[in-house]
Amino acid sequence: MLTTTQQRRPPLGLFPDKPAPRLYDRIVEVLRVRHYSRRTEDAYVHWIRRYIQFHQHRHPRQLAEADVNIFLTHLAVKERVAASTQNQALSAILFLYEHVLQQPLDRIEGVVRARRPKRLPVVRTVDEVSRGMAHLTGDKCMSARLKHPITRKTARHESNGRLLLHLP
Repeated sequence: MLTTTQQRRPPLGLFPDKPAPRLYDRIVEVLRVRHYSRRTEDAYVHWIRRYIQFHQHRHPRQLAEADVNIFLTHLAVKERVAASTQNQALSAILFLYEHVLQQPLDRIEGVVRARRPKRLPVVRTVDEVSRGMAHLTGDKCMSARLKHPITRKTARHESNGRLLLHLP
């Protein structure tokens, strides 16, 4: 009975006595040679595994740009991942094709991008800030008044170098 190492073909006949490295081993090797951090290594391996599992364990050499598009669109539409998560998955897949398989992809077009959340700045009126400050007492009150520019009227230095604050 053949072991798993004996079943594998040698890599392009370069080293006939050595088995071809598994894809996972090759990914880790390339990441470490390029001095990627362990956390990046874990994340890239995770996303590459998910990509391969999504396509029913087909080898990435058999997949093309359209398959990458389908996977990334699935992440955005079905799994509703954040935009940064989708970008991380894309980076891992691009790394796989460019550096591990040395088979760069053409343009990946038509990907449904995950939406970045709209972040609106919190802006308060002078009256709202003053009402909020009225509820503070003691050290918290003094700290808030020193930090918040609306409650500071003026600050000036006296001749002895001390800072005087004029609070409302």
